[in-house]
Amino acid sequence: MPQRGFTTCLWFDGQAEEAAHYYTSIFKDSEVGRIARYTEAGPGPAGTVLTVEFEINGQKFVGVNGGPQFEFDAAISFQIHCADQDEVDHYWNKLTEGAGEEGHCGWLTDKYGLSWQVVPDGLVDLITDPDPEKARRASEAVYSMKKLDIEAIRKAHAGS
Repeated sequence: MPQRGFTTCLWFDGQAEEAAHYYTSIFKDSEVGRIARYTEAGPGPAGTVLTVEFEINGQKFVGVNGGPQFEFDAAISFQIHCADQDEVDHYWNKLTEGAGEEGHCGWLTDKYGLSWQVVPDGLVDLITDPDPEKARRASEAVYSMKKLDIEAIRKAHAGS
């Protein structure tokens, strides 16, 4: 029987195994799986990594070392749903360290160029509040931030 669900394939230029270990070091309940290597048949050098399977937070991924033809961009991103500010801080700090870059409104790009959204629980409720003034204040707070500060957003929502 075939596997069910989806596996996200991420294209790297030689860093698939390194990236898999990097991501699994950041997220709980994560592991690196099978690693396939090029054989004498090529097209890569025999013994080098072709693909690496890994799983983070229940999501299956395959990293493929496909070459320099394609790069990540912000049109695709992964949302990290965080229970509290400590989780927001953890993921934000880990994913922006090194060559990672902070974006706006909770977005960031990691050192491999992959885009992430670090989202605290309750955010969507605040910015979609049926009271348009509360929703506006919460949204304005979000738009002014890089890393999201859920307490500051709550205060803005409340009008304080």
